[in-house]
Amino acid sequence: MSNSPVTLLGLGAMGKALATAFLTGGHPTTVWNRTPGKAEPLVALGATDAAGAAEAVAANELVVVCLLDYASVRDVLGPVAGALRGRTLVNLTNGTPAQAREMAEWVAAQGAAYLDGGIMAIPPGIGTEHAFLLYSGDQGAFDTHRPVLERLGRAHFLGRDAGLAPLFDIALLSGMSGMIAGALHALALVGTENVAATEFAPMLQGWITAMTIGIPLYAEQIDSGDYAHGVVSNVGMQAAAYVNLIRAAEDQGISPELIAPLKPLMDRRVAAGHAHEDLSGLVELLRK
Repeated sequence: MSNSPVTLLGLGAMGKALATAFLTGGHPTTVWNRTPGKAEPLVALGATDAAGAAEAVAANELVVVCLLDYASVRDVLGPVAGALRGRTLVNLTNGTPAQAREMAEWVAAQGAAYLDGGIMAIPPGIGTEHAFLLYSGDQGAFDTHRPVLERLGRAHFLGRDAGLAPLFDIALLSGMSGMIAGALHALALVGTENVAATEFAPMLQGWITAMTIGIPLYAEQIDSGDYAHGVVSNVGMQAAAYVNLIRAAEDQGISPELIAPLKPLMDRRVAAGHAHEDLSGLVELLRK
């Protein structure tokens, strides 16, 4: 398995990084991309550039795909579905749990094993200690091909439900997006007083890192439904102070739209009699 061959479909920035990691890890790699010419740097590293998707899929038992979206995956694989039989398809295309489950059914109907995946890294991080990837679907396929997949980053198998990897992927990206939104707002705010973003950034980074210590407590509260357990700063107090975040932004001449959505949620929670509870209780307002 140490030198098992692999096929990679899709040579965008991430696809190139994946192919490079396979090649530098000693795996014979067949590549294909809808736009000709993108394979040239990889061919120089030893990759085989397939003439078409059917040839690429037929070349190896393990087929990894990383395209723009699930519709692109179906557009590429639909015409060559017969070539999938007996193979393992690992789909590292970003998508939703529902899309992953639908894709898993379609791939199974073609007689192939299916793994869905989420890449928790940027292209330069692929193949380094900083990268990890999420997988779900056919556990036998994961166990068989794990040594190859580990070339990309630490491999975490989440379960047989193909929708779990994209669920965790989207959840992690959502947490990151909220953090980045707050950070951009903070940098814009201090900039209104001619404070350089680079000057403020280390303090902001340290503060955000310190605040993540509260995440496990939020998780415990959410799992138990006891939002009054271990409260340090209740939602009533935070709602009262949050108005100043909005007001300060407006006074300083910047839009509060990156942070404003939290305020009405806190107000609704307080109005419903939960002022003494933690901020984690807001999840009750998010559940439809």
